[in-house]
Amino acid sequence: MKSFTLLAALTAFVTLASAQSPPAQTSVAIGGKTLSIHYSAPSVRHRKIFGSGGLLSQDPTYPAWRAGANSATAFHTDAALDIGGLQVPKGDYTIYVWVADPENWQLILNKETGQWGLNYNAKMDLGRVKMTMSKPPAPIETYKMTLSSTGPKTGKLQLEWENHIASVAITLK
Repeated sequence: MKSFTLLAALTAFVTLASAQSPPAQTSVAIGGKTLSIHYSAPSVRHRKIFGSGGLLSQDPTYPAWRAGANSATAFHTDAALDIGGLQVPKGDYTIYVWVADPENWQLILNKETGQWGLNYNAKMDLGRVKMTMSKPPAPIETYKMTLSSTGPKTGKLQLEWENHIASVAITLK
């Protein structure tokens, strides 16, 4: 009976945690090639998110953030890319964001895949690139990632949350 009660409590906890940061995805076709991202979308819920004492600073991987919640953020590309000057071979990666300075983010592409979001191994980084930062007209409650096409062989990755918008250019190679 104790095992059943423990299992029921664990299931309820996992269900609640998932509901608070539901699964989300974004994808785009650029030049006939597909790029896709799978992540979990947390909400602000009246919490401080970035900077000293913020929610992200409590993660053991801080200042590397899993670019979402729950499992690490998964990125797939059917083509070789240039992302903000970083050469990215086609394949699967994990996305993290370096948020040591909340006003100047760096996108991190990591070669390790399939891990829980709080398991970050910097030795597996493909590289890091600076992101272009801007402010939204109003606070963004639920985290959102967007892949979009900006031309026949170009696109953009944009991350939006709280009082931050970060983007980086993508070019097919």
